Amino acid sequence: MAPTLSEIFQTLKKELKRYEPPLVAKVDSDSRYDLWTTKPVEIEGRKRKDVYFAGLIIQSSYVGFYFMPVYADADIKKVFQPELLRLLKGKSCFHIKTLDPMLIGQVKAALAVGFDMYKKRGWV
Repeated sequence: MAPTLSEIFQTLKKELKRYEPPLVAKVDSDSRYDLWTTKPVEIEGRKRKDVYFAGLIIQSSYVGFYFMPVYADADIKKVFQPELLRLLKGKSCFHIKTLDPMLIGQVKAALAVGFDMYKKRGWV
């Protein structure tokens, strides 16, 4: 039986929670989870008290996985494998309707690359 959206959400949430701390969940509910940095930074001349890293939200027919590192470095898309890339809608949102170990591994890999990039930039 295919996992429910809630089960997909909870599975992916466990992967994002691995980065907490040093990242912080600003929203943490049964249907939405947002992960942010807490270090004040300056990006392109604009001071920010925090930077959005990644998030999840249960929609009517999918779990939205938002991955913000693509805004900081568009080349990061090169780490996405075809199975994850085909779920990309727009620039940073993946519509996940089913989940298998391969896709979980690809999300984990993307999170690791994105987190390392944030670290190198001094945002974490």
